[in-house]
Formats: sequence, C-alpha cells, structure tokens
Amino acid sequence: MSWGTELWDQFDNLEKHTQWGIDVLEKYIKFVKERTEIELSYAKQLRNLSKKYQPKKNSKEEEEYRYTSTRAFLATLNEMNDYAGQHEVISENMTSLITGELTRYVQELKQERKSHFHDGRKAQQHIETCWKQLEASKRRFERDCKEADRAQQYFEKMDADINVTKADVEKARQQAQLRHQMAEDSKAEYSSTLQKFNSEQHDHYYTHIPNIFQKIQEMEERRIVRIGESMKTFAEVDRQVIPIIGKCLDEITKAAESIDHKNDSQLVIEAFKSGFEPPGDVDFEDFTQPMKRTVSESSLSNSRGDGKSEPKFGGKSKGKLWPFIKKNKSPKQQKEPLSHRFNEFMTSKPKIHCFRSLKRGGAGPEDFSNLPPEQRRKKLQQKVDELNKDIQKEMDQRDALTKMKDVYIKNPQMGDAASVDHRLAELGQNIEKLRLEVQKFEGWLAEVEGRLPARTEQARRQSGLYEAQNTSAVNSCAQDRESPDGSYTEEQSQETEMKVPATDFDDEFDDEEPLPTIGTCKALYTFEGQNEGTISVAEGEMLYVIEEDKGDGWTRIRRNEDEEGYVPTSYVEVYLDKNAKDVYKSLQKISE
Repeated sequence: MSWGTELWDQFDNLEKHTQWGIDVLEKYIKFVKERTEIELSYAKQLRNLSKKYQPKKNSKEEEEYRYTSTRAFLATLNEMNDYAGQHEVISENMTSLITGELTRYVQELKQERKSHFHDGRKAQQHIETCWKQLEASKRRFERDCKEADRAQQYFEKMDADINVTKADVEKARQQAQLRHQMAEDSKAEYSSTLQKFNSEQHDHYYTHIPNIFQKIQEMEERRIVRIGESMKTFAEVDRQVIPIIGKCLDEITKAAESIDHKNDSQLVIEAFKSGFEPPGDVDFEDFTQPMKRTVSESSLSNSRGDGKSEPKFGGKSKGKLWPFIKKNKSPKQQKEPLSHRFNEFMTSKPKIHCFRSLKRGGAGPEDFSNLPPEQRRKKLQQKVDELNKDIQKEMDQRDALTKMKDVYIKNPQMGDAASVDHRLAELGQNIEKLRLEVQKFEGWLAEVEGRLPARTEQARRQSGLYEAQNTSAVNSCAQDRESPDGSYTEEQSQETEMKVPATDFDDEFDDEEPLPTIGTCKALYTFEGQNEGTISVAEGEMLYVIEEDKGDGWTRIRRNEDEEGYVPTSYVEVYLDKNAKDVYKSLQKISE
C-alpha cells in the first residue's frame, strides 16, 4: 500500500496532510514544554514550603525539635525537599529528551518536506510543459490539415473551370501539393510529440510521482513513529523517578512510625522539671489568742509586721516575686521621711545588689543559678560536654601540629619546625583555660547533684520558699530575684547571704518616691537597652544620675519617675553634684 500508486492524483491533499502532521508535532512539543514549566513551578513551591517550615537557626524552634513528633515533621520537610528535586529531574529530562529533540526534528522535517514537495512540483511542471507541447503540435497539425484540404478544393475548382488558364491551374495544383506536404510534416511532428508525451506521462505517474510520494509517506511515518516514541519517553521519565519518590514517601512513613509519645512525655519532664519538693502543709494560725512576741522576735520585725511565728518567712507572708513591683499599702502604713527611707535603702544593700545583678545579666549568670535545680543541672552538664568537645578539638589540632613539627624536624626542606611553636603554645594555653572552665562548671554541677551537703541543704530550704513565693528573712536574694515572667534566680554570694531584717522598707520601697539624684549626665552615644534592667537612651539626651559606677562599668540613671535603669558608663558623660555625692557616700559608709 503506497501513496505513490494509491494517491497519485492527491498531491495537494498530501501537502495539506503533512503540514497538519507537523502542526500536531509542534503542539505536542508545546504541551511537553508547559508540563516542564508546571513541574518546575511545583518543585519550587515545594522547596519554598519546606524552607518556610524549617526551624530557624539559633532560635527557640531548634530546641523544640528534640521531640520525636517534631523530628518526624523535620524529616518530612527534608523528604519533601527531595521530592521536589525529583520533579525538577522530570522537568530536566523532559526538556532534554523530548522538547529539545523534537524541536530539532521538526526543523529537519520541515526541510525534508520542503525538498520532497519541491521535487513533486518540478515533476508536475515538466509534465505540464510536455502536455502544452503536445497540444501545440496537435493544433498545428489540425491547422495544416485544414489548409491542405482547402488548397485541394481550390485546385479542383480551378481545374474544372474552363475559363481559367492552364498556368493558374498549375499554380493551384502546386499550392495544394505544398499544403499536403505541410500537413504530412505536422502529422509526423504531432505523432512524435505524442509518443514523447506518453512516455513522459508514463514515467511521471509510474516512476517520478510514486517515488516522491513514497518519500513523503516515509517521512510522515517517521514523524508518527517519533511522536509515539516521545510519548513513551514522556511516561518513562515519570516512571524513572517513581522509585525515588516512593522512597521519599517510605521515609516519611518511617519518620511517622518513629514518633514515640512516651519518649516525648519524658522529654517534657526533663525540660521543665524543677527538682523542688512540693510544699509542705500550712500551719494553723490561731487568731483567737492574743499575739505573743518575744523580744528577739520583735527585734526581727517592725511595728507593723504580721507577727507570724515561722522564722523562715521573715516575720511576714507577702508572696513577693520582684523587689520593685508596686503594691497597695494598708491604711496603717505611713510614709517615712525620704532621707530615712534612703538610709534604709542603703542598709539593705545586699538585696539591691541582687537586683542589679539580675537586671544587667541579660542571658543570666554564668553558673545558671537563675534556673531551678534540675534545669540548672542539665545546663551545667551541657556546658561541661561542650567544653570537653572544645578541649578535644584543641588537642586534635595540637597533635596534628606536633606531627607536622616532627616531619619538619626530620625533613627541614619541607618547612621550619620553629614556625609551629607559637601555635602549639597557644593551643596549650587554650587547653589549660578550657580545663579550668571545665573544673569550674564541674564544681557547680557537683553542688547541684548533691555532692556538697551544704548546697543540698540550702536548696532544700529554698524549695519551700520558691513554691510558696515568700521572702525569707535569712536567705540569699534568690527569692527576691524571681522575675515577673516566673524565671527563678538563685545567685549566691557571701555578700548576699547577709541576714536582712524584715522592715517596712520592703513594702515601702515598692511604691515610694525615687532615689535622690546625685548629678546629671549626657548620652554620648545611642544605647538600646534590650536586657532586663537597662534603659534605652538617645545621643545627646540629658538624664539624672541616681547611682554612680561601682567599678562594674554601669551607671544607674533616671529619665522620669517611672523610667530608670542602667547604661554603660562609657556611653554617658557624668556631671556629679558634689554635695549630693558626699551625702551619698556618707550613707554608703554608714550602711557598710
């Protein structure tokens, strides 16, 4: 079944059909191209989605990923990233194996089609030329025959007419013979042209056109086969990534199966366990009997104390959480003169130092004493582990440099052995510093874990205070340094372990008038007070000084009655009032 024999007279239709085939191929190329764009867009959206929900570095979210459920979610995000990569592979393979190849093939197909139909038109033009030659020869033969017939008739007419001369008859006879000869020549030419045309026509319809149409048919069949192969490739590209996508889905399933609710519950305990014992029973207070105070009890409490017999509550129960939170006074409370309150303020210096230490701490003290015992133990253990890792790294570097030095000693041409001595010394110093740090943190860790009995007893005593949220008359300032958000501070020092009498100052200071100013200061630079206890200042701003630098690099200032805090001393230029400063120092000496 050949187009050359079956469709010998359908040249124009074949031309239209082959053009339609090329259009179909180009349409398929466009379809695949749009599919690749969709795959790329989908992969990009999946990657953005995975990135959006990834935990941010050095953020609280990273800590949340210790739970099995959140780790499974993180694994799902990572697998989705790989899943998106497979869609990118689909897009790349379709672009290279289908779109690119078919685009080049279409160009070649168009050139081949153009060549074949050019040959077909050339063959048609040739046969049409032969047909025109035959028609011209035929018309010439017909004309000559008619003229010969008319010349013969004229001769016969002249020969029959007796009035015509013999010369005229002879002339008519010669003319008739000439026309007959021309007709014979035209006949011979027409016969020859006809034979030639028939031969050309036979070759045209049985040789040239079948050959051309056969090539066109083969071209069209190759196009059909090629588009079929491309469709197979289209499916195969998808099929190749199915195992990897299946593996990604298997990993997501595996991550989901790894979720352990019991383990997550245990992690919650480890994360928030304070290590304190629950508070004991509350003692019954009998108000039916008149209050009886001993002289020692009266000396430890002021005239308006609550009179509780429990010494660990400092003679009063007020659930204090923060030294400077304002409270409503009872009608019995009377304001004392500012100078007397300031004197009391200086005599209660240990408590104020606790407040300053907490305010400036920002991230908390180095020994994590602001945390409950169990959390503190975990932080200290984590710090010890980190320091040990750092020591191991430094030792590895030292060992590597030592080996390098040995190589240099054995082979001086490779380098100077003395060039690594300085670095070795630095590493030795670093290791020694890190070991001292480890010893320091291990000491704190030993205290928390109960290897130091004194610390254990103190922690036991503080447990009841922490849970009851009451201020102790004989304890460190840890309970007075519990922040409003509930964080617990337990910083201990010899200075803060002083016994502070419970006086009205604890209540009065919460809402009494500000400390007296001892001078003014001008902000040299802008300071953003982001830590607790600090205050933000703008360059060139004038403020009041209420406490000068104690050698720790911080100065306490006030903007107005409600805004005060600490700023770096190097950020301000202080102008102290001499008289106020002398009074301030005198009060300090008295308090000490």
